[in-house]
Amino acid sequence: MEQYIFEIQLKVRDYECDLQGVVNNAVYQQYLEHARHEYLLSRSGSFKDLTDQGILLMVSRIEMDFKQSLTSGDSFIVKLRTERQGIKLIFLQDIFRATDQTLCLKAQVQVISKVDGKLSRGEIFNEF
Repeated sequence: MEQYIFEIQLKVRDYECDLQGVVNNAVYQQYLEHARHEYLLSRSGSFKDLTDQGILLMVSRIEMDFKQSLTSGDSFIVKLRTERQGIKLIFLQDIFRATDQTLCLKAQVQVISKVDGKLSRGEIFNEF
């Protein structure tokens, strides 16, 4: 069983769907990003606060496996856990439809950090 450390529930809005009536694939990245930002808020302050301190968190790679489509009006839950991998923080994120807990998306998001314009060894990730 996955050991998630954060989750957030959201709802699909009509304009996020494509002509086929399902959430457009690019929108899932926004859901994942929103969950990561809310996770940061729950742990150490906002993404903006870190940026104001000269700490830039940047996505270096995203892998997404689409399992089931979400449609307009669906409530869903984005769950995440993290792992350190060298200088990277890996966000392992899953999206489940809330009504039946169907897995809709599995994602792995690799994040690096720059401090004052220089690539860091990821010390900031120890706070997360």
